[in-house]
Parts: sequence; structure tokens; C-alpha cells
Amino acid sequence: MGKDYSAAIAASGLTIYDAIEVGDPDLWVPTPELEAMLDSRLRGLSLAGLALRTRSKVVKENVCRALGYPVPPSFKKTQPRFVGQMFDTYAQKANNLQVWNEELSPTRRYVILRVNEADQVTRVKVVNGEELAQLDTTGTLTQKYQARLVPRDATEELVAAYDTDALLPHVRAGANLAAHVSPIDHPAHGLLLPIGEIFQRLRGAVGRAFPDAGSDQERNRGAALHRIVCELLGYADYRDDGRFPDVRNQLLEVKLQTSPTIDLGLVRPASEEPLDVPKIGLTQVRHCDVRYAIFYARTDGAEVTLTHVYLTTGAAFFTRFPQFQGKVLNKKLQIPLPSDFFDR
Repeated sequence: MGKDYSAAIAASGLTIYDAIEVGDPDLWVPTPELEAMLDSRLRGLSLAGLALRTRSKVVKENVCRALGYPVPPSFKKTQPRFVGQMFDTYAQKANNLQVWNEELSPTRRYVILRVNEADQVTRVKVVNGEELAQLDTTGTLTQKYQARLVPRDATEELVAAYDTDALLPHVRAGANLAAHVSPIDHPAHGLLLPIGEIFQRLRGAVGRAFPDAGSDQERNRGAALHRIVCELLGYADYRDDGRFPDVRNQLLEVKLQTSPTIDLGLVRPASEEPLDVPKIGLTQVRHCDVRYAIFYARTDGAEVTLTHVYLTTGAAFFTRFPQFQGKVLNKKLQIPLPSDFFDR
């Protein structure tokens, strides 16, 4: 049975403005659980007949109740509005999401409510700034972080021989993943494979091939690769919820490259900002602790063939893949949500 975050927050006496350490095992609600809680509690909420500002207030009041927070007499104009859990709320009838913050923050969460023509909430999705950036097809975010992959003679490269010092106490060689965990479970002490063992398992991907869904179908290409990765790592099944990192249980991000330019979105792999997962023991996981599996591939239009595999920690990422200079634009953003955004 999952944790009762709402009860823990209510018992804490905290308000939405009281900061909580990312990964706090009792009070920080990880994004998958946050989405499930709010979707369950807010579906069916009627906003009919409410003015825009009143509608926004009613949404925030219901979010407070769903999470166990006391409802404040009025909501302060903080950024984000829910400081403790680091998120803002958006009620959307249309697919044009307007973000008014100074910039898209990769660590901020965005709680997006789908509102139907009858002004009822039909679905709640929670994404972070990095995931929103990936949805932008308009060119608004023209300056995301990028790096360059230059293949060498070796088809398999372990860039970082060891995990970061923070992660080392929690890894265990030979961990049986099939018997205990799913690829999208949160990472746990003793169930993280060492980076060297992940490399040995993923080397078997070189030479593997899968049907090419086309360069405009990156999600399908990525899903095919993720299936191979989950199989080689030893999971009993393949699961992917589209969140970072791809194989959350192993803190493993998977990238497929058919060109040398690696898109990194808003997050530098070497960043020491906390990652939105529960602490492992007393360790707060950071972006630089994530392992990156980068697969270089060629395609003939019908089939994608994996030709190279590289594995590194976020901390060592730029020692092998030089970074292009880039920054996030500081302006109001309008991001068209894909038509299937709320169905994913």
C-alpha cells in the first residue's frame, strides 16, 4: 500500500508556503504520486459559472484539501504558488498553455487540469519544466542545452567507471530486478545496479535493430529502445511513464542518437539540483547522480540499428560529450499541448 502523504502533511501542520526538502520520504510528494492524488480528488470538480480569478482560487483550495494542507484565507502571489511542493496550477480548456513565470524551471512542477465544455475537471496531469520543454514544437525555446557526440573507434564506452560518491553506498552487484521492482519504481537501497554492471548488460544492445517509425516518431523509436534496455537490465516487464529519468528505478536516462547533437532540454546532466525522487536512505538524489545510456544508431529508413553504446554519470557527462553554449529564454511562454497530452 502506498504512503498516505495527505495524512502526513495534515499532521505536520505545514502550510503550502513552508518549504519541504525534495525527496523528504514523508512530506515531499513525488510527481507520479502527486498526479495520482490530484487526479483522483479533482476529477468531476465543477467550475461552472465561476469568473476566471474565482475559478483559479477554487482550484487551489481543492488542491490544498486533496494534499492535506489548510486552505489559506487568501493565496499569496508567490512563485510558485505552492512553495512547499514546488508547483503551479493551470486549468485548461484549450491546448495552449501559457506559462507566466520568469522562465521554465526544470525542477518546478506544473499541475495542469483539463476542463471540458461543461466546466468540469476531467483529468489532471503533472509535469515538470523539463517535460514541458520537450512538448514545445514552436521554436519558442530555441536555446536549450545541447552536447555533441563524436563517435570513436570503440563501439562500447564506459565513460565513468564508478557511480558518484553519493550513490555508491546504495548500489549492489547482481541485484535481482525481475523479482522485486518495475522500471518506473522509485530507486531503492540495494536494488541499484553499479554503473559498471549496467554497462556490461547494455553492451548486448550493439547490433540490435528495430523497425524505424520515422524521424517524426521519436516517441515510438524511444519506446522500442526502452524495451531493449529493460530486457537487458533484467526486468520482468517493460514500463515507461514518460518521466525523467526513463528507467527511474535505476536512475538511468536513455537517449537514442542518429545524429551527433544530443538535446538535453533545460537540465545540465552535471547539475547538483535535487531530483524529484524520494531519498534513498538519507541520500537526496541529484541530477548529476543519474546514469546516462546513449545509443548511437544508423537507419536506412526501414530499420534502426544500434551501433554504439556509451554510459556515463551526469557528473562526468561533459568529460566525453562537449556542451554547446545555450540558455533558457526569459519571457512568457505559450506551449501548445499535444492532442493526446491528457491521455498519456
